[in-house]
Amino acid sequence: MFNKYDVIVVGAGHAGCEAAAAAANMGSKVLLVTMNMQTIAQMSCNPAMGGIAKGQIVREIDALGGYSGIVSDNSALQFRMLNRSKGAAMWSPRTQNDRARFAEEWRLMLEQTPNVDFWQDNVSSLLIENNKVVGVVTGMGIAINAKAVIITSGTFLNGVIHIGEKQFGGGRTGEKASHGITEQLVALGFEAGRMKTGTPPRLDGRSLDYSKMEVQGGDENPSKFSFSDTKALTHQLPCHVTYTNPIVHDILRTGFDKSPMYQGRISGSGPRYCPSIEDKVTRFAERDRHQLFVEPEGWKTVEIYVNGFSSSLPEEVQQKALVNIPGFEHAKMFRPGYAIEYDYFPPTQLKLSLETKHIEGLYFAGQINGTTGYEEAACQGLMAGINAHLKIREQEPLVLDRSEAYIGVLIDDLVTKGTDEPYRMFTSRAEYRILLRQDNADTRLTPLGYKIGLASKERMMRVEEKVKHVDEIVAFIKNESIAPEEINPLLAERESSNINQKVKMFGILSRPNIDLALFKNNIERIENSLDVYNEEELEQAEILVKYEGYILKEKELVDKQFRLESLVLHGDFDYNRLTSLGAEAREKLNKVRPKTIGQAARISGITPSDISILMVYLGR
Repeated sequence: MFNKYDVIVVGAGHAGCEAAAAAANMGSKVLLVTMNMQTIAQMSCNPAMGGIAKGQIVREIDALGGYSGIVSDNSALQFRMLNRSKGAAMWSPRTQNDRARFAEEWRLMLEQTPNVDFWQDNVSSLLIENNKVVGVVTGMGIAINAKAVIITSGTFLNGVIHIGEKQFGGGRTGEKASHGITEQLVALGFEAGRMKTGTPPRLDGRSLDYSKMEVQGGDENPSKFSFSDTKALTHQLPCHVTYTNPIVHDILRTGFDKSPMYQGRISGSGPRYCPSIEDKVTRFAERDRHQLFVEPEGWKTVEIYVNGFSSSLPEEVQQKALVNIPGFEHAKMFRPGYAIEYDYFPPTQLKLSLETKHIEGLYFAGQINGTTGYEEAACQGLMAGINAHLKIREQEPLVLDRSEAYIGVLIDDLVTKGTDEPYRMFTSRAEYRILLRQDNADTRLTPLGYKIGLASKERMMRVEEKVKHVDEIVAFIKNESIAPEEINPLLAERESSNINQKVKMFGILSRPNIDLALFKNNIERIENSLDVYNEEELEQAEILVKYEGYILKEKELVDKQFRLESLVLHGDFDYNRLTSLGAEAREKLNKVRPKTIGQAARISGITPSDISILMVYLGR
């Protein structure tokens, strides 16, 4: 029944789905093993994709040829571009999604991918020969051979669910945990740890009074994630905003003596940037209220997700607190919030390709590496799928640089620095974020995706056309002259100083309170010249003009950093030989095994003097 596969993907969450699709679309024969075929691509927590920095990742996945952007667009309820009031480097797309349709879209995409087979079963152990993975053994005792295995286990490895004083095994509510893999890997020399995450209660939307809440609608002219032909929304569902209050906080405190978090029943580290409501009440005791986002779960369901009220308190305490929130006075709960604790493997045990250092052909992606969030998991799955395929064909892995993609920043952070708490991506983590904008993900990454055989020729042609059009618009802006009588009345409306003679359009557009629409909507000849271009092309050209100086400066920084990245370190070098290095430096260099001087410089605890010693060793 089971022919030998090229790649077996263990787990069908966001990471597993992207891994299976990527390897299969590049030509590998893939088996996707999941414990439940009905929960493929399940949105375990909030029904949304994207957000600050995460939206850039979804666009990067799409640009390389992954599916998350397409699935998100096809299941969206609402689209918002966050941080529009800030600079273009901070703009981050986000969709509210129909939970059921999102999972359905992903399954349809995978079922339409010829090289993907499915098997519903648990994976209890790996088949290892001579420190190389050769397959898996399932819970039914079936041995299935493969040339590479990608583990994307999410929160299922020895998962334990906590609700107050109750605790029971599970990888997600209503689903059993997975056992066996952790124990085997630890016996093989891997280091494992525990992490914790949580989810809020789900409510019956029919029991809520939305008139007491603030409405949060989508963008007036919604965009989308994918650079392909997916459709932008023409109708959107609103979200709502409400707030906790001191009464709610006092009720929550009554349950602290039964809280698994405060009573020491949870040992794993929780997500710093997505704390539980009880954690917020404790850590920010000076605040009288905390914001809650009331998010619909789909077009045709009344189920509501209460974003910001993650909790593992007893269900009766959660209920008492909820009914004291404005609009929630008669709230009915579908199910309470809970915390879940699970195994992860510190990612310093990985190569930058996401292949493990201990076992050849074995890849980790997603929460097993200590990350949190659908988008962080999906991009790791994509890269693991790509690199598993490339390894099987004895080709060099695809490793994205920190200056090329947020995906590169994420993987470099994990592998080089490790993490002892759930890792979440932020724009502040990327030192070259002016280059890594959401609008140019396709021009940055689609050529790479096309080169490795993942992005289609159609996509590549689309990018080439976009680059050509953007260059034309930039040239037009830099060469077109504007007369005082044309622009001064418009400048007065924007409270911007007049011009006394003809100047290039570029000079005026560079002003912070002036945008391209001012010219396009009010000067007929400019409108006629630019009408042939679409909004995406016009927006990118405007960004390139307005931020030209900053972009050039950042490119110079990349060039300087590239010199360090070009200095290669030998993977098998014994740093204990360099006695001039401190003990901490030797220990961390031996553990991480950096590929380059640049990567070594980013290891926590490595000092500039350590780098100087390495440079002397290399004869530089």
